[in-house]
Amino acid sequence: MTPRYTAPAIALHWLIALLIFSGWSLGVYMTDLKLSPEKLRLYSWHKWIGITVLLLACLRAAWRATHAPPPVNLAHPRWQRIAAALAHRGLYVLMFALPLTGWMFSSASGYSVKYLGVIPLPDLVSKDKPLAELLEAVHGTLAFLLAVIVVTHVAGALKHYLFDRDDTLGRMLPWARRRGGSPAP
Repeated sequence: MTPRYTAPAIALHWLIALLIFSGWSLGVYMTDLKLSPEKLRLYSWHKWIGITVLLLACLRAAWRATHAPPPVNLAHPRWQRIAAALAHRGLYVLMFALPLTGWMFSSASGYSVKYLGVIPLPDLVSKDKPLAELLEAVHGTLAFLLAVIVVTHVAGALKHYLFDRDDTLGRMLPWARRRGGSPAP
């Protein structure tokens, strides 16, 4: 039987995935809106999602540092194991880099972040229009890179499930049934 991720690792994975999908979708939608109270509200939600991802990424990194993941499947080709490791590292880097560049972009634009509309967060940089423009471009580029890595990650998981018919995806799905028909532990 293939070893599985721990329940907290699975919960963090899916919660962060849902938040990333929501934050990314919101970011794509809101940027082209005309300035309005709705746009400002959506920007606040986008920032709250980003800060929540950052906090959960810290928790996930701490969990990962103290709880080893299941071993890789040595039956997978070496290139797939390397690609998976690089994708996971990239996702971890982006779970930190995207919220931080967004927070810095907000600070450089002169808009402080008030988490959940209640907790004022410190400005990470001073108001600086050229820096804000640079950070906006960096944040957007990182968001695009995140989308590419997430799509690749999902495609790889589906490939293992649909074509290879192995338990790779089942290691992260709490409700998945094993390929042999027995319920996942």
